Amino acid sequence: MYNDYPKPHEDLRELVDRIDKLGQLVRVPEADPDLELGTLIELVAHRGGEGAPALLFEKLTGDGKGFRVLSGATNSAQRLALTMGFPRPDHPLDAVNSYRERMQTHKPIPPSEVDSGPVLENVLREGEIDLTAIPAPRLHELDGGRYLGTDDLVVMQDPDDGWVNIGTYRSMVQGPDRTGLWISPGKQGRQIREKYFAQGKPCPVLISCGHDPLLFLASGNELRWGLSEYDYAGGHRGAPIEVVRSELYGLPMPAAAEFVIEGELHPGETAPEGPFGEFTGYYAGGRSEQPVVRVRRVYHRDNPILTVASPIRPPSNFSYSKCVMKAGMVWDEIERAGLSGVQGVWCHEAGAARMFTVVSIKQAYAGHAKQAALLAASCQSSSYLGRFVVVVDDDIDPTNTFDVLWAMSTRCDPAQDIDLIRGTWSGPLDPRLDRATTTNSRALITAVRPFGRDFPAVAEASPELRDRVAAKFAELLDRLPTS
Repeated sequence: MYNDYPKPHEDLRELVDRIDKLGQLVRVPEADPDLELGTLIELVAHRGGEGAPALLFEKLTGDGKGFRVLSGATNSAQRLALTMGFPRPDHPLDAVNSYRERMQTHKPIPPSEVDSGPVLENVLREGEIDLTAIPAPRLHELDGGRYLGTDDLVVMQDPDDGWVNIGTYRSMVQGPDRTGLWISPGKQGRQIREKYFAQGKPCPVLISCGHDPLLFLASGNELRWGLSEYDYAGGHRGAPIEVVRSELYGLPMPAAAEFVIEGELHPGETAPEGPFGEFTGYYAGGRSEQPVVRVRRVYHRDNPILTVASPIRPPSNFSYSKCVMKAGMVWDEIERAGLSGVQGVWCHEAGAARMFTVVSIKQAYAGHAKQAALLAASCQSSSYLGRFVVVVDDDIDPTNTFDVLWAMSTRCDPAQDIDLIRGTWSGPLDPRLDRATTTNSRALITAVRPFGRDFPAVAEASPELRDRVAAKFAELLDRLPTS
Protein backbone atom coordinates (compact mmCIF):
# COMPACT_ATOMS: atom_id res chain seq x y z
CA MET A 1 0.00 0.00 0.00
CA TYR A 2 0.95 3.66 -0.35
CA ASN A 3 3.46 5.04 2.14
CA ASP A 4 2.44 4.51 5.78
CA TYR A 5 -1.11 3.34 5.06
CA PRO A 6 -1.29 -0.45 5.23
CA LYS A 7 -5.08 -0.30 4.98
CA PRO A 8 -7.31 1.43 2.43
CA HIS A 9 -9.16 4.56 3.50
CA GLU A 10 -12.57 3.92 5.02
CA ASP A 11 -14.41 6.74 3.27
CA LEU A 12 -14.02 10.03 1.43
CA ARG A 13 -13.34 11.96 4.64
CA GLU A 14 -10.42 9.78 5.63
CA LEU A 15 -8.99 10.12 2.11
CA VAL A 16 -9.30 13.91 2.34
CA ASP A 17 -7.28 13.80 5.57
CA ARG A 18 -4.60 11.71 3.85
CA ILE A 19 -4.46 14.10 0.89
CA ASP A 20 -4.08 16.95 3.38
CA LYS A 21 -1.17 15.18 5.11
CA LEU A 22 0.37 14.65 1.67
CA GLY A 23 0.41 18.44 1.27
CA GLN A 24 -1.82 18.39 -1.82
CA LEU A 25 -5.05 19.85 -0.42
CA VAL A 26 -5.98 23.54 -0.54
CA ARG A 27 -8.92 24.62 1.61
CA VAL A 28 -11.06 27.38 0.13
CA PRO A 29 -12.89 29.22 2.97
CA GLU A 30 -15.86 30.26 0.81
CA ALA A 31 -16.92 30.42 -2.84
CA ASP A 32 -20.14 31.08 -4.72
CA PRO A 33 -21.42 27.89 -6.36
CA ASP A 34 -22.78 30.02 -9.20
CA LEU A 35 -19.81 30.17 -11.64
CA GLU A 36 -17.19 31.28 -9.08
CA LEU A 37 -16.50 27.75 -7.84
CA GLY A 38 -16.22 26.33 -11.36
CA THR A 39 -14.00 29.14 -12.57
CA LEU A 40 -11.59 28.74 -9.65
CA ILE A 41 -11.40 25.01 -10.40
CA GLU A 42 -10.54 25.90 -14.01
CA LEU A 43 -7.88 28.45 -13.02
CA VAL A 44 -6.17 25.98 -10.69
CA ALA A 45 -6.32 23.10 -13.20
CA HIS A 46 -4.88 25.20 -16.02
CA ARG A 47 -2.19 26.78 -13.87
CA GLY A 48 -0.94 23.62 -12.23
CA GLY A 49 -1.71 20.84 -14.71
CA GLU A 50 -0.92 17.47 -13.19
CA GLY A 51 0.60 19.25 -10.19
CA ALA A 52 -2.60 21.14 -9.36
CA PRO A 53 -3.83 20.48 -5.79
CA ALA A 54 -7.17 19.13 -4.70
CA LEU A 55 -9.58 21.83 -3.55
CA LEU A 56 -11.95 21.55 -0.58
CA PHE A 57 -14.55 24.33 -0.60
CA GLU A 58 -15.47 24.58 3.07
CA LYS A 59 -18.42 26.96 2.66
CA LEU A 60 -20.69 27.76 -0.27
CA THR A 61 -22.14 31.25 -0.49
CA GLY A 62 -25.82 31.30 0.39
CA ASP A 63 -25.85 27.79 1.84
CA GLY A 64 -27.03 27.32 5.39
CA LYS A 65 -26.97 23.54 5.52
CA GLY A 66 -23.23 22.93 5.79
CA PHE A 67 -22.54 21.56 2.32
CA ARG A 68 -18.95 21.34 1.13
CA VAL A 69 -17.42 20.56 -2.29
CA LEU A 70 -14.32 18.53 -3.19
CA SER A 71 -12.52 18.96 -6.52
CA GLY A 72 -9.65 16.96 -8.01
CA ALA A 73 -9.29 14.20 -5.42
CA THR A 74 -7.30 11.89 -7.72
CA ASN A 75 -5.97 14.35 -10.29
CA SER A 76 -2.26 13.92 -9.64
CA ALA A 77 0.04 10.92 -9.78
CA GLN A 78 0.52 11.07 -6.00
CA ARG A 79 -3.18 11.39 -5.14
CA LEU A 80 -4.19 8.71 -7.60
CA ALA A 81 -1.60 6.37 -6.11
CA LEU A 82 -2.83 7.25 -2.63
CA THR A 83 -6.42 6.44 -3.59
CA MET A 84 -5.56 3.21 -5.39
CA GLY A 85 -2.95 2.00 -2.90
CA PHE A 86 -0.06 2.16 -5.40
CA PRO A 87 3.60 2.92 -4.65
CA ARG A 88 4.72 6.53 -5.03
CA PRO A 89 5.16 7.20 -8.78
CA ASP A 90 8.03 9.22 -10.26
CA HIS A 91 6.74 9.17 -13.85
CA PRO A 92 3.20 8.96 -15.28
CA LEU A 93 3.92 5.48 -16.64
CA ASP A 94 4.80 4.34 -13.10
CA ALA A 95 1.15 4.77 -12.16
CA VAL A 96 0.05 3.04 -15.38
CA ASN A 97 2.36 0.11 -14.64
CA SER A 98 1.12 -0.08 -11.05
CA TYR A 99 -2.40 -0.40 -12.40
CA ARG A 100 -1.31 -3.13 -14.83
CA GLU A 101 0.54 -5.03 -12.11
CA ARG A 102 -2.59 -4.85 -9.97
CA MET A 103 -4.66 -6.24 -12.81
CA GLN A 104 -2.41 -9.32 -13.05
CA THR A 105 -3.87 -10.51 -9.75
CA HIS A 106 -7.07 -8.44 -9.62
CA LYS A 107 -10.17 -10.40 -8.72
CA PRO A 108 -13.54 -8.68 -8.39
CA ILE A 109 -14.79 -8.56 -4.81
CA PRO A 110 -18.57 -8.20 -4.41
CA PRO A 111 -19.83 -5.53 -2.02
CA SER A 112 -20.67 -6.32 1.59
CA GLU A 113 -24.21 -5.48 2.63
CA VAL A 114 -24.59 -3.76 6.02
CA ASP A 115 -27.67 -2.68 7.93
CA SER A 116 -26.70 0.96 8.35
CA GLY A 117 -24.06 3.55 7.54
CA PRO A 118 -23.24 7.26 7.67
CA VAL A 119 -25.30 7.91 4.53
CA LEU A 120 -28.43 7.25 6.60
CA GLU A 121 -27.73 10.03 9.11
CA ASN A 122 -30.42 12.04 7.31
CA VAL A 123 -33.28 10.59 5.23
CA LEU A 124 -35.71 12.89 3.42
CA ARG A 125 -38.93 11.50 1.95
CA GLU A 126 -41.73 12.83 -0.26
CA GLY A 127 -42.80 16.30 0.84
CA GLU A 128 -39.45 17.00 2.51
CA ILE A 129 -37.25 17.11 -0.59
CA ASP A 130 -36.10 20.33 -2.23
CA LEU A 131 -33.14 19.90 -4.59
CA THR A 132 -33.30 23.59 -5.48
CA ALA A 133 -32.16 24.39 -1.93
CA ILE A 134 -28.96 22.38 -2.40
CA PRO A 135 -25.93 24.43 -3.56
CA ALA A 136 -25.44 22.45 -6.76
CA PRO A 137 -22.95 24.43 -8.82
CA ARG A 138 -23.42 26.12 -12.17
CA LEU A 139 -19.93 25.40 -13.47
CA HIS A 140 -19.81 27.19 -16.84
CA GLU A 141 -21.37 30.41 -18.09
CA LEU A 142 -23.36 28.78 -20.90
CA ASP A 143 -24.62 25.82 -18.85
CA GLY A 144 -28.36 25.33 -19.03
CA GLY A 145 -28.72 24.87 -15.29
CA ARG A 146 -27.13 23.74 -12.05
CA TYR A 147 -25.60 20.28 -12.05
CA LEU A 148 -25.81 18.16 -8.93
CA GLY A 149 -24.28 15.14 -10.65
CA THR A 150 -20.93 15.51 -12.42
CA ASP A 151 -18.55 13.36 -10.34
CA ASP A 152 -21.49 11.03 -9.63
CA LEU A 153 -22.40 7.37 -9.47
CA VAL A 154 -25.63 6.39 -11.24
CA VAL A 155 -26.66 3.00 -9.87
CA MET A 156 -29.07 0.81 -11.86
CA GLN A 157 -29.98 -2.86 -11.85
CA ASP A 158 -30.48 -4.81 -15.05
CA PRO A 159 -34.11 -6.05 -15.13
CA ASP A 160 -33.19 -9.33 -16.85
CA ASP A 161 -30.26 -10.78 -14.93
CA GLY A 162 -30.09 -8.50 -11.90
CA TRP A 163 -26.50 -7.29 -12.15
CA VAL A 164 -25.80 -3.84 -10.72
CA ASN A 165 -24.25 -1.26 -13.03
CA ILE A 166 -22.70 2.06 -12.02
CA GLY A 167 -22.10 4.80 -14.58
CA THR A 168 -21.23 8.48 -14.51
CA TYR A 169 -23.83 10.59 -16.31
CA ARG A 170 -24.55 14.27 -15.87
CA SER A 171 -27.55 15.22 -13.73
CA MET A 172 -29.12 18.70 -13.92
CA VAL A 173 -31.50 19.96 -11.23
CA GLN A 174 -34.96 20.34 -12.82
CA GLY A 175 -37.04 21.22 -9.77
CA PRO A 176 -37.55 20.49 -6.07
CA ASP A 177 -38.01 16.76 -6.69
CA ARG A 178 -36.83 16.37 -10.29
CA THR A 179 -33.39 15.97 -11.82
CA GLY A 180 -32.38 15.25 -15.40
CA LEU A 181 -30.18 12.36 -16.41
CA TRP A 182 -28.28 12.59 -19.73
CA ILE A 183 -26.83 9.25 -20.88
CA SER A 184 -24.89 8.93 -24.14
CA PRO A 185 -26.13 6.35 -26.69
CA GLY A 186 -24.56 2.93 -26.27
CA LYS A 187 -23.65 3.35 -22.61
CA GLN A 188 -24.62 0.48 -20.33
CA GLY A 189 -26.90 2.65 -18.20
CA ARG A 190 -28.81 3.69 -21.29
CA GLN A 191 -29.21 0.08 -22.39
CA ILE A 192 -30.59 -0.81 -18.95
CA ARG A 193 -32.95 2.17 -18.99
CA GLU A 194 -34.29 1.19 -22.41
CA LYS A 195 -34.95 -2.36 -21.19
CA TYR A 196 -37.28 -1.01 -18.50
CA PHE A 197 -38.95 1.39 -20.93
CA ALA A 198 -39.46 -1.37 -23.52
CA GLN A 199 -41.37 -3.29 -20.83
CA GLY A 200 -43.45 -0.20 -20.04
CA LYS A 201 -41.90 0.06 -16.58
CA PRO A 202 -40.18 2.91 -14.72
CA CYS A 203 -36.43 2.52 -14.29
CA PRO A 204 -35.26 2.70 -10.64
CA VAL A 205 -32.11 4.71 -10.08
CA LEU A 206 -29.76 5.96 -7.37
CA ILE A 207 -27.48 8.95 -7.93
CA SER A 208 -24.61 9.36 -5.48
CA CYS A 209 -23.14 12.87 -5.56
CA GLY A 210 -20.37 12.46 -2.95
CA HIS A 211 -18.38 9.26 -2.35
CA ASP A 212 -15.05 7.45 -2.38
CA PRO A 213 -13.18 8.52 -5.57
CA LEU A 214 -12.23 4.87 -6.09
CA LEU A 215 -15.84 4.28 -7.14
CA PHE A 216 -15.77 7.26 -9.52
CA LEU A 217 -12.63 5.86 -11.15
CA ALA A 218 -14.53 2.61 -11.77
CA SER A 219 -17.79 4.18 -12.94
CA GLY A 220 -16.18 6.44 -15.54
CA ASN A 221 -14.56 3.65 -17.56
CA GLU A 222 -15.88 1.00 -19.94
CA LEU A 223 -16.00 -2.27 -18.02
CA ARG A 224 -17.36 -5.41 -19.62
CA TRP A 225 -21.12 -5.98 -19.57
CA GLY A 226 -22.13 -7.86 -16.44
CA LEU A 227 -19.20 -6.78 -14.25
CA SER A 228 -20.44 -4.50 -11.49
CA GLU A 229 -18.29 -1.47 -10.75
CA TYR A 230 -18.77 -2.28 -7.05
CA ASP A 231 -17.00 -5.59 -7.61
CA TYR A 232 -14.28 -4.01 -9.74
CA ALA A 233 -13.59 -1.27 -7.18
CA GLY A 234 -13.63 -3.81 -4.36
CA GLY A 235 -10.95 -5.80 -6.16
CA HIS A 236 -8.74 -2.72 -6.30
CA ARG A 237 -9.48 -1.86 -2.70
CA GLY A 238 -8.63 -5.38 -1.62
CA ALA A 239 -11.80 -5.46 0.48
CA PRO A 240 -15.53 -5.24 -0.20
CA ILE A 241 -17.25 -1.89 -0.62
CA GLU A 242 -19.86 -1.65 2.13
CA VAL A 243 -23.36 -0.96 0.80
CA VAL A 244 -26.74 -0.39 2.37
CA ARG A 245 -30.06 -1.02 0.61
CA SER A 246 -32.20 1.94 -0.39
CA GLU A 247 -35.70 2.26 1.05
CA LEU A 248 -37.73 2.24 -2.15
CA TYR A 249 -36.11 -0.18 -4.56
CA GLY A 250 -33.48 -1.94 -2.50
CA LEU A 251 -30.66 -0.70 -4.69
CA PRO A 252 -27.21 -0.87 -3.08
CA MET A 253 -25.71 2.53 -2.21
CA PRO A 254 -22.29 3.12 -0.65
CA ALA A 255 -22.85 3.02 3.09
CA ALA A 256 -20.31 5.82 3.58
CA ALA A 257 -21.56 7.99 0.70
CA GLU A 258 -22.08 11.67 1.40
CA PHE A 259 -25.25 12.44 -0.57
CA VAL A 260 -27.53 10.08 -2.52
CA ILE A 261 -30.89 10.55 -4.22
CA GLU A 262 -33.31 7.77 -5.15
CA GLY A 263 -36.16 7.75 -7.61
CA GLU A 264 -37.16 6.47 -11.00
CA LEU A 265 -37.22 7.40 -14.67
CA HIS A 266 -40.61 7.08 -16.36
CA PRO A 267 -41.12 6.36 -20.08
CA GLY A 268 -41.96 9.53 -21.97
CA GLU A 269 -41.32 11.86 -19.04
CA THR A 270 -38.67 14.35 -20.18
CA ALA A 271 -37.53 17.94 -19.72
CA PRO A 272 -35.10 20.25 -21.56
CA GLU A 273 -31.54 19.47 -20.48
CA GLY A 274 -28.25 21.24 -21.21
CA PRO A 275 -26.20 22.64 -22.68
CA PHE A 276 -23.27 21.66 -20.51
CA GLY A 277 -19.52 22.23 -20.91
CA GLU A 278 -18.20 18.72 -21.48
CA PHE A 279 -14.91 16.85 -21.10
CA THR A 280 -13.93 17.42 -24.74
CA GLY A 281 -13.69 21.12 -23.91
CA TYR A 282 -16.87 22.16 -25.73
CA TYR A 283 -20.57 22.67 -25.04
CA ALA A 284 -21.22 19.46 -26.92
CA GLY A 285 -24.63 17.80 -26.94
CA GLY A 286 -26.59 21.06 -26.99
CA ARG A 287 -30.00 21.33 -25.36
CA SER A 288 -32.44 18.48 -25.77
CA GLU A 289 -35.31 16.64 -24.14
CA GLN A 290 -33.94 14.07 -21.70
CA PRO A 291 -35.54 11.67 -19.19
CA VAL A 292 -36.20 13.03 -15.72
CA VAL A 293 -35.77 11.28 -12.37
CA ARG A 294 -38.70 11.64 -9.99
CA VAL A 295 -36.78 12.02 -6.74
CA ARG A 296 -38.53 10.31 -3.82
CA ARG A 297 -35.71 9.88 -1.31
CA VAL A 298 -32.60 11.84 -0.33
CA TYR A 299 -29.99 10.27 1.95
CA HIS A 300 -27.07 12.28 3.27
CA ARG A 301 -24.47 12.65 5.98
CA ASP A 302 -24.22 15.67 8.23
CA ASN A 303 -22.25 18.46 6.50
CA PRO A 304 -22.03 16.44 3.28
CA ILE A 305 -19.20 16.78 0.78
CA LEU A 306 -20.31 16.95 -2.86
CA THR A 307 -17.69 15.64 -5.29
CA VAL A 308 -17.45 17.73 -8.46
CA ALA A 309 -15.92 16.95 -11.84
CA SER A 310 -15.74 20.12 -13.90
CA PRO A 311 -15.37 19.28 -17.60
CA ILE A 312 -13.55 22.13 -19.35
CA ARG A 313 -11.01 22.73 -22.06
CA PRO A 314 -8.29 20.28 -20.91
CA PRO A 315 -6.63 19.90 -18.52
CA SER A 316 -9.53 19.56 -16.10
CA ASN A 317 -9.82 18.58 -12.45
CA PHE A 318 -10.15 14.88 -13.35
CA SER A 319 -8.45 14.43 -16.75
CA TYR A 320 -5.07 13.26 -15.44
CA SER A 321 -6.52 10.37 -13.46
CA LYS A 322 -8.62 9.41 -16.48
CA CYS A 323 -5.45 9.30 -18.59
CA VAL A 324 -3.72 6.90 -16.20
CA MET A 325 -6.69 4.56 -15.84
CA LYS A 326 -7.52 4.57 -19.54
CA ALA A 327 -3.90 3.97 -20.55
CA GLY A 328 -3.61 1.00 -18.21
CA MET A 329 -6.85 -0.52 -19.46
CA VAL A 330 -5.92 -0.10 -23.14
CA TRP A 331 -2.44 -1.57 -22.52
CA ASP A 332 -3.95 -4.61 -20.78
CA GLU A 333 -6.52 -5.20 -23.50
CA ILE A 334 -4.11 -5.08 -26.43
CA GLU A 335 -1.71 -7.43 -24.65
CA ARG A 336 -4.56 -9.82 -23.85
CA ALA A 337 -5.36 -9.79 -27.56
CA GLY A 338 -1.90 -11.27 -28.13
CA LEU A 339 0.26 -8.25 -29.00
CA SER A 340 3.83 -8.45 -27.71
CA GLY A 341 6.45 -5.77 -27.29
CA VAL A 342 4.36 -2.95 -25.81
CA GLN A 343 6.63 -0.56 -23.90
CA GLY A 344 4.07 2.02 -22.85
CA VAL A 345 0.61 3.47 -23.50
CA TRP A 346 -0.57 6.99 -22.75
CA CYS A 347 -3.91 8.69 -23.35
CA HIS A 348 -3.15 12.41 -23.54
CA GLU A 349 -5.02 15.06 -21.57
CA ALA A 350 -5.15 17.30 -24.64
CA GLY A 351 -7.26 14.55 -26.20
CA ALA A 352 -9.58 14.48 -23.18
CA ALA A 353 -8.08 11.09 -22.21
CA ARG A 354 -9.89 9.45 -25.15
CA MET A 355 -9.09 11.15 -28.42
CA PHE A 356 -5.29 10.93 -28.66
CA THR A 357 -3.72 7.61 -27.62
CA VAL A 358 -0.03 6.81 -28.06
CA VAL A 359 1.40 3.27 -27.96
CA SER A 360 5.14 2.63 -27.76
CA ILE A 361 6.36 -0.74 -29.03
CA LYS A 362 9.62 -2.59 -29.62
CA GLN A 363 9.11 -3.69 -33.20
CA ALA A 364 9.65 -7.41 -33.83
CA TYR A 365 8.19 -7.96 -37.31
CA ALA A 366 6.73 -6.15 -40.31
CA GLY A 367 3.15 -5.08 -39.58
CA HIS A 368 3.72 -5.06 -35.80
CA ALA A 369 3.03 -1.31 -35.53
CA LYS A 370 -0.13 -1.52 -37.64
CA GLN A 371 -1.43 -4.39 -35.50
CA ALA A 372 -0.84 -2.30 -32.37
CA ALA A 373 -2.73 0.63 -33.88
CA LEU A 374 -5.73 -1.48 -34.89
CA LEU A 375 -5.99 -3.09 -31.47
CA ALA A 376 -5.62 0.20 -29.58
CA ALA A 377 -8.32 1.81 -31.71
CA SER A 378 -10.87 -0.97 -31.35
CA CYS A 379 -10.51 -2.46 -27.85
CA GLN A 380 -13.35 -1.92 -25.39
CA SER A 381 -11.56 0.68 -23.30
CA SER A 382 -10.88 2.99 -26.23
CA SER A 383 -13.87 2.24 -28.42
CA TYR A 384 -15.99 5.22 -27.33
CA LEU A 385 -15.29 8.68 -28.77
CA GLY A 386 -11.76 7.98 -29.97
CA ARG A 387 -10.00 9.95 -32.72
CA PHE A 388 -6.24 9.37 -33.15
CA VAL A 389 -3.98 6.42 -32.33
CA VAL A 390 -0.26 6.95 -32.78
CA VAL A 391 2.26 4.08 -32.58
CA VAL A 392 5.89 5.00 -31.87
CA ASP A 393 9.16 3.13 -31.37
CA ASP A 394 10.45 2.14 -27.95
CA ASP A 395 12.90 5.08 -27.82
CA ILE A 396 9.94 7.48 -27.69
CA ASP A 397 8.28 8.32 -24.37
CA PRO A 398 4.53 8.10 -25.16
CA THR A 399 3.73 10.65 -22.43
CA ASN A 400 6.05 13.27 -23.95
CA THR A 401 4.09 15.25 -26.55
CA PHE A 402 7.27 16.81 -28.01
CA ASP A 403 8.84 13.37 -28.57
CA VAL A 404 5.64 12.01 -30.10
CA LEU A 405 5.31 14.95 -32.51
CA TRP A 406 8.99 14.56 -33.46
CA ALA A 407 8.40 10.88 -34.28
CA MET A 408 5.29 11.76 -36.29
CA SER A 409 7.22 14.44 -38.18
CA THR A 410 10.25 12.30 -39.02
CA ARG A 411 9.17 8.64 -39.07
CA CYS A 412 5.67 8.86 -40.56
CA ASP A 413 4.99 9.22 -44.28
CA PRO A 414 1.38 10.46 -44.49
CA ALA A 415 0.55 8.57 -47.70
CA GLN A 416 1.92 5.26 -46.42
CA ASP A 417 1.56 5.40 -42.65
CA ILE A 418 -1.87 6.91 -41.96
CA ASP A 419 -4.99 4.73 -42.21
CA LEU A 420 -8.63 5.49 -41.50
CA ILE A 421 -11.37 3.42 -39.88
CA ARG A 422 -14.92 4.60 -40.46
CA GLY A 423 -18.19 3.98 -38.65
CA THR A 424 -16.73 3.77 -35.11
CA TRP A 425 -18.63 4.40 -31.87
CA SER A 426 -19.02 8.03 -30.94
CA GLY A 427 -21.90 10.17 -29.71
CA PRO A 428 -23.37 13.63 -29.15
CA LEU A 429 -20.44 14.75 -26.96
CA ASP A 430 -18.16 14.60 -30.01
CA PRO A 431 -18.02 18.29 -31.03
CA ARG A 432 -17.16 17.38 -34.64
CA LEU A 433 -20.45 15.52 -35.23
CA ASP A 434 -23.91 16.84 -35.92
CA ARG A 435 -26.66 15.75 -33.55
CA ALA A 436 -28.03 13.10 -35.90
CA THR A 437 -24.69 11.28 -36.20
CA THR A 438 -23.42 8.82 -33.60
CA THR A 439 -20.36 7.38 -35.38
CA ASN A 440 -17.02 8.91 -36.30
CA SER A 441 -13.71 7.80 -37.80
CA ARG A 442 -10.30 6.96 -36.37
CA ALA A 443 -6.88 7.85 -37.75
CA LEU A 444 -4.18 5.23 -37.21
CA ILE A 445 -0.71 6.78 -37.44
CA THR A 446 2.34 4.52 -37.42
CA ALA A 447 5.22 6.87 -36.60
CA VAL A 448 7.90 4.19 -36.43
CA ARG A 449 11.08 3.39 -38.32
CA PRO A 450 10.26 1.17 -41.34
CA PHE A 451 10.89 -2.37 -40.09
CA GLY A 452 13.84 -4.16 -41.63
CA ARG A 453 15.22 -1.10 -43.42
CA ASP A 454 18.19 1.13 -42.67
CA PHE A 455 17.16 4.35 -40.95
CA PRO A 456 19.41 7.24 -39.88
CA ALA A 457 20.72 7.15 -36.33
CA VAL A 458 19.36 9.69 -33.83
CA ALA A 459 21.66 12.67 -33.32
CA GLU A 460 22.08 12.67 -29.55
CA ALA A 461 24.67 11.69 -26.97
CA SER A 462 24.65 8.12 -25.71
CA PRO A 463 23.16 7.58 -22.23
CA GLU A 464 26.63 6.78 -20.85
CA LEU A 465 28.12 10.01 -22.24
CA ARG A 466 25.18 12.09 -21.02
CA ASP A 467 25.49 10.64 -17.51
CA ARG A 468 29.26 11.27 -17.39
CA VAL A 469 28.97 14.88 -18.54
CA ALA A 470 25.94 15.55 -16.33
CA ALA A 471 27.84 14.30 -13.27
CA LYS A 472 30.87 16.47 -14.08
CA PHE A 473 28.80 19.63 -14.57
CA ALA A 474 26.07 18.91 -12.00
CA GLU A 475 26.56 22.22 -10.16
CA LEU A 476 26.17 24.23 -13.36
CA LEU A 477 23.13 22.24 -14.51
CA ASP A 478 21.44 22.63 -11.12
CA ARG A 479 21.52 26.41 -11.52
CA LEU A 480 19.67 26.32 -14.84
CA PRO A 481 15.88 26.71 -15.00
CA THR A 482 13.86 23.64 -15.92
CA SER A 483 10.98 23.65 -18.35
